[in-house]
Amino acid sequence: MNKGSLIYEDYIFLKEDKQIIFNNSLYKNQIQPASIDLTISEECYQISSSFLSSNQKVRDKVKTFIIKKINLEEGYTIKKDKIYLIKLNEKIKLQKNLFGKCNPKSSTGRLDIFCRSILDYSDEYEKVPYGYNGDIFLEVTTRAFDIFLTKGDSLNQMRLTNISNDFIKDEDLRKFHNNEPIIFNKNSYLLEPNISSGLKISVDLSSKDQIIAYKAKNKSPKLIFSKKHIHDPKKYWEFIKKDDGNLTIFPNEFFILKSKQKIRIPKTMAAEMVPYDTSIGDFRVHYAGFFDPGFGDKKGSYAVLEVKTHEVPFNIEDGQYIARLIFENLNKTTDFTYGSKINSNYQNQELALSKHFNIIGK
Repeated sequence: MNKGSLIYEDYIFLKEDKQIIFNNSLYKNQIQPASIDLTISEECYQISSSFLSSNQKVRDKVKTFIIKKINLEEGYTIKKDKIYLIKLNEKIKLQKNLFGKCNPKSSTGRLDIFCRSILDYSDEYEKVPYGYNGDIFLEVTTRAFDIFLTKGDSLNQMRLTNISNDFIKDEDLRKFHNNEPIIFNKNSYLLEPNISSGLKISVDLSSKDQIIAYKAKNKSPKLIFSKKHIHDPKKYWEFIKKDDGNLTIFPNEFFILKSKQKIRIPKTMAAEMVPYDTSIGDFRVHYAGFFDPGFGDKKGSYAVLEVKTHEVPFNIEDGQYIARLIFENLNKTTDFTYGSKINSNYQNQELALSKHFNIIGK
C-alpha cells in the first residue's frame, strides 16, 4: 500500500481484516470515496466539562464529569449549549503504519453542531494515532437547535492515511490546474487559481434580490437528525437578502454562506478545508472539512461555508478570502468517487442548507 489517504477499496479491506469493526450489516453505506462515516451508539453521557484523555482510557476518565447517563436506543433530545459524550459504534484496531483524523460531516456542520472525537491515551482532539486500538468517543454540543438523536445517526467521519500524508505543493497544484482544472467561476469557466499554502476560497455576497445567506433563528422547534427533507426551513432560518456586498456577523450568530468559486476535487486527490488565516479575523469557517475525490466533477461545485464570530462583530465583504483548501494525493487511483452514483447529498450544490430541510421554494 502506497503512502497517502486511503480509498474505498482500502476501507473494505480493513473491515475484512478486522482493523475496523462495524456494528451493522450495512457498513458499505458508511464507506465514502476517501473516508468513512461513523455512527453513534446508545451509550451517551451529559458531562460537565470537555476533556482529553492523554493518560488513560476515555471510559475511565469520563466518570469524573458525568452529570447523567442517557440511552439513545429510542432517541433523546440533546439541548443547546449542553455538553454530551457519545461512544461511537465503530471500533478500530489499526496496523502501526495507519493513522487518521476525524471531522464533522457536512450536514452536522450546517446545523452548528460542534463535535470532536476523543480517543484513549490521546492529547489531541480528532487525532487517530498510528496503530490505534480502541473505542472512539464523540463530544457533542449543539449551538443552534435542540437536536433529537438516535442510535445509528452519523455525525462525523474519519479519514485514514498510510505512512504519511502526501500533500501537494503549491507549485505542483498550479501545474496540475493547467491540465486538470480545480476552480471555476459561476458560469463554469476556468479561473486563475489563487494558491498560497493551498487554494484560497472567497465568499459570495453578490447575489442581488436573491438569498445570500441563512442565519439560524434564536428559537425554533427541535430537529430530528435522522429525518431528511421534512423540516420547514422557515422555522429554523432567517433568509438574508442584501445588495451592498457586505454582511456583519455578531457573536453567537450562525450563518450559512457559499464560496464565490466553484471547486473540483480530482479523483486522484482528496482535500480538506481549513480557515484561511486567523490573523484576518476572529471567526470560524467550515466546521466540516473533508472533500472527497470527485466533488464538483466536472465543472465544479460551490463550497458551503459555516461562519460565526467569537468575541466581536465582524464584517465580511463580497470576494473576501476566508478559507483555503489543502489538497493531497490518494494512495492509489479510485473509480469510486463523490457524485450521483453513490447518492452524494451535495454534488453540484448552490447555497444549500443541510439535507434535513425541505428544498427552498417547495
